[in-house]
Amino acid sequence: MPSTIRATLKPHEHDVGGLMVRRVLPALAARTVGPFIFFDHIGPATLMPGKGLDVRPHPHIGLATVTYLFDGAIMHRDSVGSVQKIVPGDVNWMTAGRGIVHSERTPDEERASGQTMHGIQTWVALPVASEEVEPSFEHHAAAALPQIERDGVTLRVIAGTAFGETAPTRTFSPTLYVAGSFKAGSTLTLDTEHEERGVYLVDGDLSIDGEAMPLHQMAVLTPDSPVQLASTNGATVMILGGAKLDGTRFIEWNFVSSSREKIDAAKQAWSEQRMGHVPGETEFIPLPQPRREA
Repeated sequence: MPSTIRATLKPHEHDVGGLMVRRVLPALAARTVGPFIFFDHIGPATLMPGKGLDVRPHPHIGLATVTYLFDGAIMHRDSVGSVQKIVPGDVNWMTAGRGIVHSERTPDEERASGQTMHGIQTWVALPVASEEVEPSFEHHAAAALPQIERDGVTLRVIAGTAFGETAPTRTFSPTLYVAGSFKAGSTLTLDTEHEERGVYLVDGDLSIDGEAMPLHQMAVLTPDSPVQLASTNGATVMILGGAKLDGTRFIEWNFVSSSREKIDAAKQAWSEQRMGHVPGETEFIPLPQPRREA
């Protein structure tokens, strides 16, 4: 029987301010899975009292950023005036559209006490027709997201549609994004509702149609075939995907677009500080300069 795993993606690991980040997408074997163009697994990492995450204001275009936490808390602020603390189980969905600026920092209370940080941050590329939408931000608490209990598996639908449920999160194309918690000995059938599908193993053990999944890697599934996910001792997984992107996307720094010209314009606008400001913050991350050849 042929494998239902088309590719297995191994992350590139790097340290960001003391936090271990595993970047799975984009990869050579799969630049995108559905509309998902970036996939970062952050932590788990212990931040000692007095230490915290401080991602200074920076810009985005042409995408939505999606934050989902297992542990810890982050304070989000942006140039449309949003101020929102996110805690485990919630979802922050920020639509950059034609341009937005945001910062992410450890809230004061958690900075004082210390915390464990563990979560997933993704970028969802917008369809060409939606790349220039007005920037916006939405937060949905864990209790507002559909939760499904199925044969020892708890599923939280973060965005899009899955298992007969629809998340309240605004999406711009068919989207699959689910957090799954498997008890020992549980199994789940993932159907073929979505054109492209990926499964990432956060922790524990998981097999896909009998093939063992390596920890902290993503299986990109073949289309049109239901697959059985099974865990012997328990697992946490992220299930993602959706409709295939409508064309090539260019990525440069924090910008995603179907047009290199739009990225160049955004770089110029950010260099001249014309993309907006986060109220109450004066710091910002400068545009990276091209490396000069020695």
